[in-house]
Amino acid sequence: MQRTFLLAGALAGFVGVAFGAFGAHGLRGRLSPDMLAVFETGVRYQMYHALALMLTAAIMMTGRIESARTLTVAGWSFVAGIVLFSGSLYLLAVTGITSLGAITPIGGLLFLVGWACLVVAML
Repeated sequence: MQRTFLLAGALAGFVGVAFGAFGAHGLRGRLSPDMLAVFETGVRYQMYHALALMLTAAIMMTGRIESARTLTVAGWSFVAGIVLFSGSLYLLAVTGITSLGAITPIGGLLFLVGWACLVVAML
């Protein structure tokens, strides 16, 4: 599982940097300032949680934490959160389909679940 989360974190980081550059150079002038800010929020949270995935994998690799199941839930919550939170913001910004905004809070909730699982694992 550690390798899976390291790979997912590295890929999310790679895509986050690429999307950040795309937003800064390719979308500026094509999106309204509000929608560009929405896109940038998606990139920012994707990058935070790419690092959280790598942290989760690193903690798993130490073998010192008894709750591997809780860490696994944390990792998958971060993955799903990136897809739903950041993905919905990207699509909202680019397409303007406002109903996509209803998905975003589910991704945010998954981020919270991931962080809560890390807290529980550390206790």
